[in-house]
Amino acid sequence: MITETKGKRYTKDSLVMNDIRITQVSRNKKSIAEWRYAHRAAESATNPDRTRLYDIYDDILLDGHLSGIIDKRISAVLNKRLHYLDAGGERIDGMDAIISSAPFRHVLRLIIEAKLWGLSGIEFLPGSRLQVAAIPRKHIKPERGIISYQQNDAGEGFSYHNEPSLFIVDNGDLGLLLRCAPYVIYKRDAMADWANYIECFGQPVRVIKYDAYDEQTRIELKQVLEESGSSLALMIPKQADFEMKDGKWSNGDGRLQAGFKKALDDELSVLVLGNTETTSNSGTGSQAKSMVHLSQQQELTRADIVYATNILNDERMHTILRSYDLPVTEGGRFTFGQELDTEHLRERIAIDKEVAAIVPVSNDYFYDTYGIPRPSQPDAPTRPLTHAHIPASPLTTAHNIAPAQELSVLQRILKRIGLK
Repeated sequence: MITETKGKRYTKDSLVMNDIRITQVSRNKKSIAEWRYAHRAAESATNPDRTRLYDIYDDILLDGHLSGIIDKRISAVLNKRLHYLDAGGERIDGMDAIISSAPFRHVLRLIIEAKLWGLSGIEFLPGSRLQVAAIPRKHIKPERGIISYQQNDAGEGFSYHNEPSLFIVDNGDLGLLLRCAPYVIYKRDAMADWANYIECFGQPVRVIKYDAYDEQTRIELKQVLEESGSSLALMIPKQADFEMKDGKWSNGDGRLQAGFKKALDDELSVLVLGNTETTSNSGTGSQAKSMVHLSQQQELTRADIVYATNILNDERMHTILRSYDLPVTEGGRFTFGQELDTEHLRERIAIDKEVAAIVPVSNDYFYDTYGIPRPSQPDAPTRPLTHAHIPASPLTTAHNIAPAQELSVLQRILKRIGLK
């Protein structure tokens, strides 16, 4: 367990949260001008300060679409199978309970969130059981390598580099939310304008005309309008020329606002997920289009998995986990279980069968590629797969290609599968 620390800052009973002063998130109305100002402040060469920018990040995460697609991206990693292997590649079952625990999943979430914010800070709390706390990002000053006592402190704080209980994930940038912020700000303003439009013109407008010289009639009509509801009502003299420009001729059904909102949501989906069709239906797509978009999202998930694996296998992370007496061995590593994409494998197996009919292919390749369990006998032979081991495919029979034909291996493969 973590009890040893440098100096007197960290003892068994002291935590980072006890030493820093937390300030409430600014919930003032955000604008593009404020986002630009915060961006420049965060990139300042002399006194970089991410405080304003992170306040904007906190605020835009209240957007339903953005928070939804972010949760979708993070969940794609959290829901994958994660194991710990020793130096020999054998799975250590004793780590499974820790990996599936809430504190470890919190660590994994903070690691992925570093791609959104640019950094994450994790404090591993003293004790015999794994417990963690997120360090407020506004207090982490990566340019100086310190955690500041107050979020706006320029240089007052303590270094986190040599603290054994702290782990900082720093991407060296301002995170993906920097690019998401303007779209959410535009969307909020557009939604406010849309709500105002609906309030003004969502109900019928009552127009009553009266004779300008008949005061008694005007008074009576006014009373009628006041007692007949709260929708928009107009009283004008018959002698007056009145015309209302409400935009209904060009935008009577609200398509202008709805189209603008959808465009902004699509931009957010592309930024976070790499596509639009896995979160909504455009109405003009097909299953093939959706599969292409799904493939793009899976590529991002694979990249996130590689990223998370590299962080989890950092030597400092292993040292911290060993301090809790966990079976983290020298040379061991965290690894995600293979997730099979059946659509991709359906296409791949047709090619693999043709390849195996031409050149020897090891059994290990098929076990690893298709996630097939190996035989229980440890001394089961692993022989190269030749043409005799693979049933003749319809493609081979159809093309009637002799093995001795003078073609390169690639040409023969392509010809067998109908690509050349």
